[in-house]
Amino acid sequence: MNEPRWLLGSASFKNIAIFAGGVDRNGKIMDAVESYDSETGTWKTLPRMIKPRKLSSGVFMDGKFYVIGGISSNDSNPLTCGEEYDLDTQKWTEIPNMSPGGGGPRMAPPLLAVASNELYAADCAAMELKMYSKKNKEWVAIGRLPKIAHSRDGWGIAFRGCGNRVVIICGPRDTQNRYIEIYSWVPSEGPPQWMRIGWKSSNNFVYNCAIMGC
Repeated sequence: MNEPRWLLGSASFKNIAIFAGGVDRNGKIMDAVESYDSETGTWKTLPRMIKPRKLSSGVFMDGKFYVIGGISSNDSNPLTCGEEYDLDTQKWTEIPNMSPGGGGPRMAPPLLAVASNELYAADCAAMELKMYSKKNKEWVAIGRLPKIAHSRDGWGIAFRGCGNRVVIICGPRDTQNRYIEIYSWVPSEGPPQWMRIGWKSSNNFVYNCAIMGC
């Protein structure tokens, strides 16, 4: 990476991964963006975002990269906007109100998942599943999260898209029950009905997950 940073937003599509924003070694919130090509093993510096941001989330949707939410300055006020990066024109476009809500210095980045090119969010505070309306540019609550999906300000849950499925990994946070479960839902099959597809005993905190091979 040309400009090392942490607390960044990232996502991958085919052989390309994009890393946006974050915090540098001096604590400065960054607007720098880089891509990594896994086929050539090379880094490329991309145009800077419109706003610097940390603790944001990144997704690919409809062939474009989106960075959503986060914090832009040291006053800790969360950003409500997102930004769209067009890989063909190499330009950024700001999209108002694209963040599903929440955010802050102690909150996890937005829990986002893309399935069949539709964007979903896990609202852990309200225990709701939301879907982003591209037409109306707003979030709509469409159902509930699994009852076991407890978190600490959004931390402790992994939420991802896998092909046509939305996947959530979670577990209870008490001393009597130490395990994690994996649930999935296929949006094309109707309203949210979560199916448990796996579980395992675990004393570990769920930090995140990565999807390969969908």
